[in-house]
Order: sequence, then structure tokens, then C-alpha cells
Amino acid sequence: MSKTIIVSNRLPVRITEKDGAYTLAQSEGGLATGLGSIYRDGNNVWIGWPGLEVTSTEDQARIREEMAAMNLKPVYLTQDEINNYYEGFSNETLWPVFHYMAVYARYEQSHWDCYYRVNEKFRDIILETAEPGDVIWIHDYQLLLLPGMIRAAMPDISIGFFLHIPFPSFELFRLIPWRAELLEGMLGADLLGFHTFDDSRHFINAVTRLLPINASANVLMVNDRAVIAETFPMGIDYDRYASMGNNHEVQEQLKQLKDNFQGIDMILTIDRLDYSKGILQRLEAYELFLQLHPEYAEKVVLYMIVVPSRDNVQQYKDLRDEIDKLVGGINARFRTINWHPVHYFYRSFPIETLSALYNFADIGLVTPMRDGMNLVSKEYVASRTHNDGVLILSEMAGASRELIDALIVNPNNIGAITRAIEEALIMPKPEQYRRMKQMRQVVAKFNIAHWVKLFMDRLQEVKQIQQSMLARRLSLDMQLQVQRQYKSATKRAIFLDYDGTLVGFNVNIDLASPDQDLYQLLRELTADPANEVIMISGRKHETLSQWLGHLKLDLIAEHGAWNKKQGARWKKLPGLNDQWKQDIYPTLDTYTDRTPGSFIEEKSYSLVWHYRKVEQGLGELRANELMNNLRYYTNDKGLQVLPGDKVIEVKNVEINKGRAAINWLQDRPYDFVMAIGDDHTDEDIFKALPEETISIKVGSQVSAARYYLRNFQEVRQFLATLV
Repeated sequence: MSKTIIVSNRLPVRITEKDGAYTLAQSEGGLATGLGSIYRDGNNVWIGWPGLEVTSTEDQARIREEMAAMNLKPVYLTQDEINNYYEGFSNETLWPVFHYMAVYARYEQSHWDCYYRVNEKFRDIILETAEPGDVIWIHDYQLLLLPGMIRAAMPDISIGFFLHIPFPSFELFRLIPWRAELLEGMLGADLLGFHTFDDSRHFINAVTRLLPINASANVLMVNDRAVIAETFPMGIDYDRYASMGNNHEVQEQLKQLKDNFQGIDMILTIDRLDYSKGILQRLEAYELFLQLHPEYAEKVVLYMIVVPSRDNVQQYKDLRDEIDKLVGGINARFRTINWHPVHYFYRSFPIETLSALYNFADIGLVTPMRDGMNLVSKEYVASRTHNDGVLILSEMAGASRELIDALIVNPNNIGAITRAIEEALIMPKPEQYRRMKQMRQVVAKFNIAHWVKLFMDRLQEVKQIQQSMLARRLSLDMQLQVQRQYKSATKRAIFLDYDGTLVGFNVNIDLASPDQDLYQLLRELTADPANEVIMISGRKHETLSQWLGHLKLDLIAEHGAWNKKQGARWKKLPGLNDQWKQDIYPTLDTYTDRTPGSFIEEKSYSLVWHYRKVEQGLGELRANELMNNLRYYTNDKGLQVLPGDKVIEVKNVEINKGRAAINWLQDRPYDFVMAIGDDHTDEDIFKALPEETISIKVGSQVSAARYYLRNFQEVRQFLATLV
């Protein structure tokens, strides 16, 4: 029976050691809660690091046994691996770059080598467990290489990946020396999940700019496999936080808070110690607020919890010192005998204490500089069962895309945070209810269970999409069928496109002339007396003559404007004129002037604007502008605008590859017809030819053709099997 394997850097248990004995306790994290229902079920399993170095093999075996009963499987890491893979590459390279703090990033080869080795270690443990038909769900930035490593070993297995932190814009991501390897690793997954649409867009942009991979909307074609990048905003265990106010211990702590802070409005902030959390800017904003509004002395308090994190790293030590200084300064400057403006705690608290604070605090202040999602904001909202209270939220947190009824601020804008604090303190109750009610509905609906279900359902859909695409791939079995039809036929017509079908894409259009292997293949194809091979191309007729005129081929040039039987002279399609060129040329010229790298190619009855040498992104933008412009000109002139591979062509509407192919076949009894092409213009052939035609699209599944092949190399291999 198939199973689900969850993989994350840490297991959902806390392991502690006392006098050589190890004890296990379930952890409270959001992910542990959300995936609890999955990994505890049946023979499913969660693989990860237990969070402690365990050196003795007896202890390792004992813990492994204990964990197996909980459906957990440990990956043991040495202290050296923890230092280099986790503290090193994960937290000193990926974390700062992904959080837009590239100035803190270190690019150490030894850290990268260790990161690679640990990802391999995870892979080996997974391969011991995984079987065909299983689903593997990998989590977060510590394991970016893992999907690709598993894909190489198990090509057909279902792999999902979710990134819990932001994915940076291309400009930042490309600073990482091992950027291509990281992307290739991620692309081993079938479905990639991100918290926000921006993150998925940044990922797709990085892939298409750094790797030879094309994207159509959010679908990336990786070696014939559709990989989808999708947005899944993560939720929390809503019911748990909403009901915790009724817990006896929480009630006790709530009573204490009410006694201690009578008549005082509490602003609550909870963060892990990290430079991405915007703690210093928040303190500066609070200080400015007290300075501008002395009337709030003894009426407001900032209750600040900072959970210790990575104290041994210099940047974090410095940040802690800065916080201590700022808090000390604010308290020294503004406090009175009865009142401390900042209550600051540098430690973690049990969930009951946090729940009491969420229930009591009038304002939740969440202003990270960058955050993948930020669940504290959602926990605060879920806890507000009376629909009162105000959430002030940074626009840089993923949660701001959903919690649009919060007071949204730019975390760098101290003045805006100050004004938001004032607005929150004076906000009338009806307005608080209106905003909080909307946000609670969102958090209730998009909870953690909903997030898990959405991701798993989508992963299943992606596998089905891949299967349906594979069905149309010209597999070896199908090739054998075609070969049988080919062998039994007595009169065959074979239509071949040229660029992108028989030769690769060349930045310089004049360098795409046939190589010796192609000449040999065409000679063998045309040597069979039953074959009529027709080269049907958008190329100029002069170029086709020069390159292919000496072979036993029939030629159709410029999409059908010219045709030439083998040994005869060129004939042009009757009734064509090129007077329209003088009207269109100036428009193309203007775009060529505005777009470095673009150029115009003139054919007898068409004009082509090439942007294959233009910077990526700019070419597409200009091409779209030009298309819109040309449609306006060409509507009433009997012209057609055709987008192709890095080209836009304007031609007479009578010129059409499909029509040319049909004319060619007229009054000739063929019992085998085949057409192969890679372009928009070849779709006309696929649609025009009879249903039983063997039609093959190159490089894309989205086509009217019956089959597809991936590239020109596969086309050549396939044609070679026929001869």
C-alpha cells in the first residue's frame, strides 16, 4: 500500500538528554500540528534530524526504535554537519539572501559541500523507505537539493516541495554561486509550493533566466515533465487558538494580566531573535510615539517577547545588544514610579502564556522586514474570540496578502508605524469588530488542515497532468507502430519543417545551415523511391535553394509563398503583392531602434522582426507591444501577424503552410502522410491535413498534432529509425 513520506530538517519531536538518557516529547510547531494527521496515519513516516547530536550507535538504534513506534525516522547529523550545513549554508547563505539581507550572506565552499552531503544523507534514508507509488513531501530551504536527488534515483515517484520562507527576486538569488544547482534540485519536485504569488513568480523568473527551461504561466517544462509552481498560503490550527481562552490555566494567567495592567492598553509583539523581524525599527517607532504623545504615559505598555535564537552568531549577539540598549533607553527616558513603558522578555514561553497574552493584548504589532508568512499574526487573530483588538501588520509578511483588514505598514517607515499605533489605540469598537471579524473568517477557513489538503490534492492533479502529457509523447512503442505503418505504405508524403525541427535554434539565423549528419539523413530518406520528402519552411526561397537545392527534395519556402518541385524552377503563389511592406516597415523599424539586438528580415511576401538576441524579458515586452500595434494596421489589409519562436512575422493572409500542404497533396494517392514541425505556423499544417496523418509537434505538448517529440535531436533519431 502506498504511503506518504514527510521530510523536513527537524522532526516534530523535542529530544532531550539527561545523564546519558534520552527523552522524547512532541513539539508544538505549526507544521507538526498540521501534518500530525498525515504522518501518524497507517504506514506513513516523517523523516528528519532529531535536533541533537547522538554519537553512540546503541543510543542511535534505541532512539530509532522508539521513534519508529511514532512513525518517525531520524537522520543523524554530526556536530560538524550541523555547523556547516545548518548553521553554515542554510542560515548564513540561504537565510539572508532569501530574506533580502544579502549583505549578511557568506559564500563558503566548505559550507556548500557539506550542504550537498547532508542532502545526500537525507536522500539515502528516504530511498531505504520509499517505494513506487509513494508520495514524498519535502519542506523548506535546508533541503533544496533533495527533490532533484530523489528524482534521479526514482524518476516516476510523486514529489512535492514547500518553501516556508520568501523566495527572493532574481537579482538577489543570482548572487548565490550555486544558484543553478539549487534550482535544478528544486525542479526535481512535481509541485512547488510558496506562501505568496510574488514568491512563486520570483522562482519562475529565476528558473527561466538561469536555466534553459521555458515557462507557460506557472508550468515549467523540465525534461518533458510538467512542474508546477503554485501559491499555498499556510494557515494555523485555528480551533486550538480560538478555544484556548477557555483553558483553566489560560484563564488564571488572564486574570493576573488584568490585575497587573488595569486601565492600560497593551501592545504585544512576539518574535524569534532575527534581523529579518524588524524589532529595532518597531522599538524606534514606539519611542517616537511616546515622544509625540506624552498623554499616553501610564496608559500604554509594549509587551515584548523575543525568543532566543543563534546567540553564538555575531550578528545575532549584536542585535540582542542593540535591543537591550534601546529598551533600556526607552524605559530610562519615559518610565514613572508606577509604569514601565516596555516589558521585555528574552526567553520562550509556554503556549498557555502566549494564549493569555493574545487574549488580553489590545494591539498585535507584527512588523517583520521580510517573512514568508508569519503565523503570530494569525494566532493573534484566531485568539480574539470577542472580535475586538487591532492587528498592525507589515506589508513584507506573507500574511498581509490575506489579512487585508489589518493596519498594513511598511516596516521601514517609523512614522507610519507610529501613526498606526495611534490609530489602533483610538479605533472605535464597531470598526475593530468589522475588521477582526473579516480576518477571523479568513484564518478560520484557510487553516492548517485546509493548507495540507489543498497541497496534497494539487500534487495528485499535477501527476495526472503529467500522465496525460506522457500519453501523447511519441514513445518507443508508438514509434514502432509508426514504423510498421511506414513499412507497409507504398506512397509516402513527409512534410518537414526546418528551423527548430531538424536543426537547433541559433542566435545568428545565417549559421543554421545543415550539418553533414542532416545531409546524410535527408539523402537516406529521399533514396527510398516510395518517399516524397517536402521541406516546408518559413525561410527565404533563395536560402533553401542554396542549402538544399541539390537534394532530391521538394521545397516550399516562405510558408507557402514559393514552391519548387525537385529539378524544376521556383513558382510563386499567384495574386500576391508586397505593396503593403512600405506601410509596415517603418513600424518594425521603430521597434528595432528601441530594442537593442533586434533586427528585420525581409522575404518576398513577408517581413520578420527577430528578437532572439534581445535581453530576456525586454524582447517579450516589445514583441507584445508590436503585436498589438500591428493588429491595428493589418486588420483591413489582408495581412496576418504570426508570433513564432523569438520572431513576429507579417505576411499575406493567403500564405499558409496548411493550404500549401493541401495543394501539394491534391490528386496524388498517398497511403502514408507525416508532418513534423515546431512552430505556430506548423499548426496550420496539423489542422489542414487528414485525420489519419502522423502529425508531430516538436518541443511542446500544446498542439493540434497527435504526438510530440522534445527537440530536434529526437526528430533526427526518429527519422533515422524509419530509414
